[in-house]
Amino acid sequence: MTATQQPDPFESDAGAVKGPSGPRAGFWRRFAASFLDGVVITLVSTPFAAIDVAAYYAVSFFGQAVYYTLLEGGSRGQTLGKRALGIRVVDLAGGGPIGYERGFIRWIGRFASGIVLLLGYLWMLWDREKQTWHDKMAGSVVVPVGSVPVD
Repeated sequence: MTATQQPDPFESDAGAVKGPSGPRAGFWRRFAASFLDGVVITLVSTPFAAIDVAAYYAVSFFGQAVYYTLLEGGSRGQTLGKRALGIRVVDLAGGGPIGYERGFIRWIGRFASGIVLLLGYLWMLWDREKQTWHDKMAGSVVVPVGSVPVD
C-alpha cells in the first residue's frame, strides 16, 4: 500500500488506523460483536413475550440500557459479543475505561447512529479515527484487546 492509498475498511485489523489509544477494530469484527450482543439480548427478553408484549419491549429496552452501560462502561469495556471477538471500548484520549456515564451516553447515541439509514454506524468506514456517531458522542473508540489489554 502506498502513502496515498487508504486502508480498505473491510480488511483485517492488521491494517487498522492507529490513533492516540492504539489501533482500531475493523468494521466486520464490530459488526459480528453487535450481532452476538443482539442474540444475547433477544434470548433474555423473548421469554417475556409469552407473558405480555409490553413486558417484552420493556425488558428489551431497559435490558439493553443496563447491558451496554454496565459492560461497556465498566473496567473491561466489553460486552459479551466484544469479549468473544477480542475487542473493547476505551477512551479516545487516554485509552482507559469510559465509565458508566459515558457508557450510557454511548448507548443512547446508538439511536442517533441508526436513525438515518444506519449512517452513524457506517460512519467509521471513512472516519479517520474509525468512530461511529455513538463513539463520537461518548469520546470513545473500539480497539483490539491486544493493543489495550484488559486488566
